[in-house]
Amino acid sequence: MILIGMGSNLTTSEYGSSKEILKAAMKALNREDIRIIKCSRFYQTEPVPKSDQPWFVNAVISVKTSLCALELLNKLHEIEQNMGRVRLKKWEARIIDLDLLSYHDEVYPNAENWHNEASNPSSNEPVIPHGRLHERDFVLIPISDINKSWQHPVLQKNVEKMLNDHESVGIVRLL
Repeated sequence: MILIGMGSNLTTSEYGSSKEILKAAMKALNREDIRIIKCSRFYQTEPVPKSDQPWFVNAVISVKTSLCALELLNKLHEIEQNMGRVRLKKWEARIIDLDLLSYHDEVYPNAENWHNEASNPSSNEPVIPHGRLHERDFVLIPISDINKSWQHPVLQKNVEKMLNDHESVGIVRLL
């Protein structure tokens, strides 16, 4: 299963609300050989780490594509840029955030080095599955909307187990 996390906490005159921005991102994905199979519900979520920036709207989608994982990751960054995302500093407010959460059972850089890369916030190496998805309710709860039995290919835990195994950070509520 290929999972993409989506988030937005800014509005724009071009797209409107954060929820509309996520819908526009889904349309952009469909134009790029990335077919959406299923979409979670939309959630309003507190910024993590906590800050005074606006709350996010988050969702997760499952997709099918002929692109390999790294091509898909590059395409997600391209769509973000085309929608007006500017990357100046980590964890800043953003128009759109598209994260490749998982790509089937593939692990990048590899299973032996995944933990080191996932725990290194300054690494520029692609990390798949996403290095912090197992710690974030705003990702795990929408994943459970799509597939409650999805299992993390490195941690070998399903969504429910990951939700139970970490201390919740940030409020997540159905939009």
